[in-house]
Amino acid sequence: MNGLHTLATATWPHPEGPGEPPALPGFSASTFNPLVAAVAELCLTRHLGAEPREPDPAAGRTGLLLASAGGDRATALAIDTAAASGRRMPALLFFQSNPNAVLGHIAARWGLAGPVVAISPREAAAPGEIPSDALELAALMLADGDADQILIIAAEQADRSGGTDHGTAVLVTSA
Repeated sequence: MNGLHTLATATWPHPEGPGEPPALPGFSASTFNPLVAAVAELCLTRHLGAEPREPDPAAGRTGLLLASAGGDRATALAIDTAAASGRRMPALLFFQSNPNAVLGHIAARWGLAGPVVAISPREAAAPGEIPSDALELAALMLADGDADQILIIAAEQADRSGGTDHGTAVLVTSA
């Protein structure tokens, strides 16, 4: 895996959990941000233990890397619908900030102080997988010394033809 060592992994849908990720206060109209947060929480909890109450020094230099080929389709549709009807757009739906906003939420909750990056890889990751683009970028971020570990999150919403939202998180460090 590009000279990376895996510290923890998690997937959503979670085998023991509910089908839908838990609601995420401050995020609306979409399952994308709750999906990203849920799979990140599972992965970080597996590595660091119980959910944090205060910033954890062990997690401090952890970067976040979100990879999604499709992005937040539901928010994009809500924006298109509001624009087409002439309604004013709710500020929370400003789609350019959503991927970074959920990563900021995760970073603040866990006390992560590494870089935050969101990319759109060439192809969507299959359930349980991380796109090779994201693995390569994580290896570069670690080699640059920007972080001691990177939490890579691959998240894809189901398309209109059906399917299930899915996410995978992998916490990696240099091998």
